[in-house]
Amino acid sequence: MEQNEPGYPVQFTVDYPDQPLNRLSSFFRLFAAIPILVVFGLMTADSDAVDSAIKAGGVAGGILFLPVLLMILFRRKYPKWWFDWNFALQKFENRVSAYVMLLRDEYPSTDEDQAVHLELPYPDAATDLNRWLPLIKWFLAIPHYVALIVLSVVGLVLVVLAWFVILFTGRYPAGLFNFVVGVLRWYNRVAAYAFLLVTDRYPPFRLSP
Repeated sequence: MEQNEPGYPVQFTVDYPDQPLNRLSSFFRLFAAIPILVVFGLMTADSDAVDSAIKAGGVAGGILFLPVLLMILFRRKYPKWWFDWNFALQKFENRVSAYVMLLRDEYPSTDEDQAVHLELPYPDAATDLNRWLPLIKWFLAIPHYVALIVLSVVGLVLVVLAWFVILFTGRYPAGLFNFVVGVLRWYNRVAAYAFLLVTDRYPPFRLSP
């Protein structure tokens, strides 16, 4: 925990499996995940850029971004149902990611949290958010994009290593598990800051809570 920082408002955890993971399920994980990946893809896929801009009105990968930005900028409001959509979609994405990365055996639910927990604050746009900051948050987050590219490559290597360990032992090494969860936590904080626009606090450069 950094000094003078009581805790970042966006929190993410995955329960460490209390039982051995299913080796057969882990071996065929990418194949087993295809149906839920198709569902997620249908929810987040855009067509061409012009068609998306007209039909989706600023939907980026399923996330409402431009409409929220404009509401904060001109009305200083964040409609609750827009927040609920973004929050639910972000949680669904995390459940799918946790399953693909072998962190859990439970097949991703479309609506239940299961063992994947994400906390996002619902902001009072008039008092909690700077109306102008959403215009440049995506740019201010560039250092995090670079860090996440590197961390994602390392995380992918560790997931492959964990896959072999699970096949032989049925267990996800705790150190690898915590690192992969930390990368997802970092990603969620950057997404919450730069695209979900729920907080003005700059994301910390750390894997830990």
